[in-house]
Amino acid sequence: MRRGLPIMFAGLALAGMPWASASAQDMSMNAPQTIVASSAFAIQSAGSGTATLYIVGPDRVLKRRIQLGETTSFPSGSLNNAGHYLVVLAAGSSTQSASLDVIPESTPATIAFLAKPSRLPVSLNDAITGAVYLFDANRNLIAAPTPVSFELSGPSGGTQTHSTTTRDGAAWTEINSTAQQGVDNFVAKSDGVSIARQIRQVPGDPCNLTMTAQKAGSEIELQTAPVRDCSGNVAADGTIVTFTETYDGGQSTADVPLKHGVAKVEMPAYSGATLSVASGVVLGNQIRWEE
Repeated sequence: MRRGLPIMFAGLALAGMPWASASAQDMSMNAPQTIVASSAFAIQSAGSGTATLYIVGPDRVLKRRIQLGETTSFPSGSLNNAGHYLVVLAAGSSTQSASLDVIPESTPATIAFLAKPSRLPVSLNDAITGAVYLFDANRNLIAAPTPVSFELSGPSGGTQTHSTTTRDGAAWTEINSTAQQGVDNFVAKSDGVSIARQIRQVPGDPCNLTMTAQKAGSEIELQTAPVRDCSGNVAADGTIVTFTETYDGGQSTADVPLKHGVAKVEMPAYSGATLSVASGVVLGNQIRWEE
């Protein structure tokens, strides 16, 4: 137990206060070193006469006029914020001081959950990240290691699970995006408390791009088969498909957006022309047109 009081605290908080007579030898106290936030606690004093008990913390100061030799009780909710507190017992020119640490409750009451991105293509490795922070009922960050689980479930019902333990109040994970487009449910859980975020997954790049060609009057009608990504999802409407016709040293191109998964266009019919199709970096089949 430490004796003495900081000069600034004595000058600002204690100057000019009437104290009952007591000596440093007669006065002492027994304060807990650690309590859980919001829990009830008590401080036992020894000596005779009256004194003033101060508890000075990050956000408040508690003051009690006490009778030395008695136990001073503090009800639950007296100290809610975790942190380091100074306990001071003062009578006349005598002071006693001690340290009191208020720690968070061990059980989470709320979870702060950050999940990103909110939208991404399917079938990407470690593309979805989730980070959580655990807080007790008083919004104190729980720094003690605490188990946390992350679950990502897709429209098809498959679930990816990753379990970990917080470090300094935080935990994080990386999870693959699922193979099916749609809205996935991303959930973080800890000790019966859960919170969810939604992740929208869109089709990836087109895969196995193919087209057909047929005569349409004086022109050629080119049409793709339903365009899908490598997981079988229909490519998003608006995805650009490029048709190219090469003939007699010339070339014509047409950029066409997908509509209901299909792109089609009419181009001039040149005998001997080579017709090709592509979307982004994906090349489709080629057709040589002969009349």
